[in-house]
Amino acid sequence: MVSVEELPALAAAGLFADSFADIVGAAARSVILHGSLSAGGFRAGRSDIDVLAVIDGGLADAQAAAVERLIRQVDVGSAAGLEVHVVTAEVAGAPTRAPALELYLGRHDRSPPEIEVERRVPAAPDLPAELSMARADGRALRGAAPREVIAPVPAGWIVDRGRHWLLTWRSLTDDAEHAAFMVLTACRIWRFAVEHVHCPKAQAAAWALDRDPSLTAVRQAVEQYEHDRASTVDEQDVADLLDIVLRETSAGYRCADEPG
Repeated sequence: MVSVEELPALAAAGLFADSFADIVGAAARSVILHGSLSAGGFRAGRSDIDVLAVIDGGLADAQAAAVERLIRQVDVGSAAGLEVHVVTAEVAGAPTRAPALELYLGRHDRSPPEIEVERRVPAAPDLPAELSMARADGRALRGAAPREVIAPVPAGWIVDRGRHWLLTWRSLTDDAEHAAFMVLTACRIWRFAVEHVHCPKAQAAAWALDRDPSLTAVRQAVEQYEHDRASTVDEQDVADLLDIVLRETSAGYRCADEPG
């Protein structure tokens, strides 16, 4: 059931998908909504709209510029921002560990607003997780269903990339601004490694606390994410959680469907 706070964001996602398809034309194979607005856990003013667009061939420079203008101008409704990944049908249909990314646009409605643009990235190691999430929980706003255009992504690839970020964050535990994000994303990585389930941040936090109720950093991160942005997440508690998740996702983890 769609909540009242989701309705403006869903309308904004639909408008973006229609406008994107108008720009790209017949090359648009699918425009897929994924993330919390599709899988659950959307929080007005805190969650982004996540879109994966699959196209035939590449984007012409004029088309990429038009999509960038669109993301700068479109109303995001009740969302905190909009993130768009554009990939070719060839990439979506045969993922690799570091596939090519045609276009990434991120709009974060902070003060001042931030716009990120990446064009023709030859190797994007975080893209397989995006493809996997869109295939698992996404829904097509325009065009073909996710599973018709996105091939399965080996779970081991996603876990390996998750561990890369866990190790990176282990040296950044004093980054108070991003502490809650690191903690909640670590919970998502942890659950995926154990159960091969993608889930929103709040669900991952609840899963982690069911597994270990003593995880103070998770409680603190949920408090900041759900209720009080001014609340803090203790640096040592972040480090302790990252160590736990690194340990739980190691031990020679390898998924049976991973090649090699």
